[in-house]
Amino acid sequence: MHKRYGEHEVLKGVSLQANAGDVISIIGSSGSGKSTFLRCINFLEKPSEGSIVVNGQTINLVRDKDGQLKVADKNQLRLLRTRLTMVFQHFNLWSHMTVLENVMEAPIQVLGLSKQEARERAVKYLAKVGIDERAQGKYPVHLSGGQQQRVSIARALAMEPEVLLFDEPTSALDPELVGEVLRIMQQLAEEGKTMVVVTHEMGFARHVSTHVIFLHQGKIEEEGAPEQLFGNPQSPRLQQFLKGSLK
Repeated sequence: MHKRYGEHEVLKGVSLQANAGDVISIIGSSGSGKSTFLRCINFLEKPSEGSIVVNGQTINLVRDKDGQLKVADKNQLRLLRTRLTMVFQHFNLWSHMTVLENVMEAPIQVLGLSKQEARERAVKYLAKVGIDERAQGKYPVHLSGGQQQRVSIARALAMEPEVLLFDEPTSALDPELVGEVLRIMQQLAEEGKTMVVVTHEMGFARHVSTHVIFLHQGKIEEEGAPEQLFGNPQSPRLQQFLKGSLK
């Protein structure tokens, strides 16, 4: 995957393969291209070069008028985003909808579920992330940041995707709320959910991931099993990064 903004190349050939049940953490300094790469995977950003294969199916890409890649068929793009769902750094919940409505919306509009089916699915996944019935009728503004992010995870789960993409899911939270979100993510990993996680949480990357990728200036500087990267990093840049991160 490559991504350029004019002459500036943000991603310089980043590749990733996730098998069912993998938890892949992408770490690196701010500006290394982590979030851009994640957003290119489900075309919230248009990559400049690259390809995406989901379960053996190659996504058909064409160039737009600016020379960037886009999914050729809108239905295929919609399908891609149901199979790879995103949990955002800033939650991205609809402020005019209740918690329950936020989680019901995409299953109705994208998957074609009935309101009753969507409600049952939403209630199930909200309960899974610890959002009780009382909170389900509230609007996002009345929830803590940790609760809002748990609703965001429930919204992604309600699509029953093949892969969950997490874009720095704890970085907008107060420190005391980080743990409640990480516990949910760890539980999902233990259940065998396939996850790609951009994170600054080195404890999560080290103890929950099956594979860790260290990005530096738009390239993979080092990757491997977490015990290898954290226990015996080879790259001087990774050594320096970890020295600053692991207090």
